[in-house]
Amino acid sequence: MLKIAAKWFECKQLDDDVYLFWEPHVIPLFRCNIWYVRGRDRDLIIDSGMGFSSLKEAGKHLFGKRTAAIATHAHLDHVGNLHEFDECMVHRLEAPGLRNPQWSYTLADDRFNPEYFKSAFADFPYEGSVVDALPHAGYELASWHIKPANVTRELVDGDIIDTGDRHFEVLHLPGHSPGSIGLWEARTQTLFSGDAIYDGPLIDDLHHSSVPDYVKTMQRLARLPVKVVHGGHDASFSRERLLELVGTYLKRIGA
Repeated sequence: MLKIAAKWFECKQLDDDVYLFWEPHVIPLFRCNIWYVRGRDRDLIIDSGMGFSSLKEAGKHLFGKRTAAIATHAHLDHVGNLHEFDECMVHRLEAPGLRNPQWSYTLADDRFNPEYFKSAFADFPYEGSVVDALPHAGYELASWHIKPANVTRELVDGDIIDTGDRHFEVLHLPGHSPGSIGLWEARTQTLFSGDAIYDGPLIDDLHHSSVPDYVKTMQRLARLPVKVVHGGHDASFSRERLLELVGTYLKRIGA
């Protein structure tokens, strides 16, 4: 019997305009980083978690103005709450998977059972429930599914996402998935990288992954004059650590 969570999301403030939300009761493999960035004219949510509980409700103390949601890619752990936002952006290659969620994009369909999950990845050995608690009494895990999102903008490499006082360039970073993206702010030398790179074992063997594309993505990231990387999972890191992660990946695959 799973316990009832006192609260579903945790949140911490990184600086005046950047906050991190996460779901502590979701297993680490699916516990994505949800980034909230304040802007002058609109705010941004970068990825949205699994969708077991309302992100908008959890962030109502912060979400005070127009808020646009951005998916770094369409995998289930990043898109579960996108349907809550009137504005939603994603790379054009993964937009169909948000409008009509299906396994080939999200990795989840009617066969995905959050009550029992067996990891297929050697770096993430796990068997059991995807969560260690329920969001509220009476919640049925078997009822979980990804709801369609209202995709209002399909992104491509080089697009700019403007908050009025901040400008993020869309970097197409395929490899993990065909339409994986990062958001690069040149002024602060900050990268929100999604699952293109984070400080943990990278996944490049999904049905739609591409190792050759991942190599090009790693080479592009190594050239980026970044100061801080906010990844899709795990802790943020510096350019020095970025270069270490890139080198480790390229060495592992023999590139």
